[in-house]
Amino acid sequence: MEQKGRFRHELKYSIGYPQYLELRSRVRAVMKTDPHTGEDGRYLIRSIYFDNFADKALREKVDGASKREKFRIRYYNDDFSFITLEKKIKDNALCMKCDARITEEECRMLLAGDLDWMRGHASPLVQELYSKMHYQLLRPRVLVSYVREPYIYAPGNVRVTFDSSIRTSLYHRTFLEEQVADVSATDYPQDMILEVKFDAFLPGIIEDIIQIGAVREQAFSKYAACRRFG
Repeated sequence: MEQKGRFRHELKYSIGYPQYLELRSRVRAVMKTDPHTGEDGRYLIRSIYFDNFADKALREKVDGASKREKFRIRYYNDDFSFITLEKKIKDNALCMKCDARITEEECRMLLAGDLDWMRGHASPLVQELYSKMHYQLLRPRVLVSYVREPYIYAPGNVRVTFDSSIRTSLYHRTFLEEQVADVSATDYPQDMILEVKFDAFLPGIIEDIIQIGAVREQAFSKYAACRRFG
């Protein structure tokens, strides 16, 4: 099944651990834990990002291009039975994600450079990546890993997430492994990213609870952070 989302607002904040504790207590008083999480209210996300030899996706992010896109393969809690191909589109302050399920076998063929199966695939998104791997020379570039703690709020379709333990595989080129070789991509181990996503409006109650101290909205890309070493 393929899903094409709609454009949503996305706010990002870099926070420290003390700020996280305060914000989490506020969020929990109003929002519900995402039902897809484990007993601890979190899950592990791994994303394999694509880029070309000229670092097109990275440079567009660093240069602040108003319209840009990134392809990635994503899976959760190191479970290879549920893998998605995703394209994230950025249009000024709005974001949209399109995704399609792929099998572990298809994923491993793609990562190995065997692309013939993609050409006639039922998913238009898979076919689009196939085309761009040819004329843009997109290739799997880096594995980005982090732990996500998500909360949801129905009015405004709000999603608040705390992302921690952001790690990068650097020059490691073997993906979809049981044991991942990676290093921290942040300056301090307790650095976290607060993300707030919503549709047409952000309810006042949510806007109020995410205000704390010197926290200010800022642009942040996990992919760019994980490419800081190369």
